Amino acid sequence: MTEAHTTGGTATIDETDILAVAREQVLERGVGLTQEQTLAVLQLSDDRLEEALQLAHDVRMRWCGPEVEVEGIISLKTGGCPEDCHFCSQSGLFESPVRSAWIDIPSLVEAAKQTAKTGATEFCIVAAVRGPDKRLMSQVAAGIEAIRNEVDIQIACSLGMLTQEQVDELKAMGVHRYNHNLETAKSHFPNVVTTHSYEERWDTLKMVREAGMEVCCGGILGMGESLEQRAEFAANLAELEPDEVPLNFLNPRPGTPFGDLEVLEPSEALKAVAAFRLALPRTILRFAGGREITLGDLGAKQGILGGINAVIVGNYLTTLGRPAEADLDLLVDLQMPIKALNETL
Repeated sequence: MTEAHTTGGTATIDETDILAVAREQVLERGVGLTQEQTLAVLQLSDDRLEEALQLAHDVRMRWCGPEVEVEGIISLKTGGCPEDCHFCSQSGLFESPVRSAWIDIPSLVEAAKQTAKTGATEFCIVAAVRGPDKRLMSQVAAGIEAIRNEVDIQIACSLGMLTQEQVDELKAMGVHRYNHNLETAKSHFPNVVTTHSYEERWDTLKMVREAGMEVCCGGILGMGESLEQRAEFAANLAELEPDEVPLNFLNPRPGTPFGDLEVLEPSEALKAVAAFRLALPRTILRFAGGREITLGDLGAKQGILGGINAVIVGNYLTTLGRPAEADLDLLVDLQMPIKALNETL
């Protein structure tokens, strides 16, 4: 309960009530929570979850508006990645069932068409690589050209770590937004990936921003990080100031080092949704992988009414998602309009 103290006839809210602080700081002034304040939200008792989600929703509506951005993703190159991201079944270093494969250009165009039919404004081309080589860059260029000839949709890419030359090439291709996740808090990163550093990812994101592309950067919750590290991760993202933050929840994959981790409790996942919205009041906060196994259908509704303002529809890279129609019907039921393409250009 919120405590009020009266001094000389003036009631003041106890500063330990983080939601009262957030209401004034974030909702009224648009100033995101600090790392310490974000931790306080993550540590709230479950009986205050509904209040936290309502505040996060109010913040989203005030600083972002009611529109929901819809995106589809497809893997141009699947599996065989040389990196050891411990959550990922696409690593060639683990005994997982995912095997290396390429998709052809006609299939890429068809996927973009199907994505556009859902009302999505964004189509992201993804590749499981450390960074793109010449073959991959040429495939991406051919794919983007073919898509543009037939589909009216924004194109994003997620191709790993980039050189400055590659950043410039993607910008020249008309790539709208580049995704490269920091994945977790800086202090926890060495427990998740050992074949490259947090700083290498940060450097790619800086080059993308400086080139004028939008920055998409998020990560995965539930990879053994502490609540303190979860709050640290939100602060890392706030420092980066990405245009979009995809929030994934670990869906433990067989054969990976994290394959035996427990799925996050729904209340813990939803508290994280609220906390990240309060830390990033103006950012596109996107529901991404793992929300189905972590939250189920009810959680999708709670998240969209608790700070989320973007969704990936359909399947993910190596895991199944909710049917696109289910998400789109939910947005209609909640009276959340899909963001129009002309508003993103």
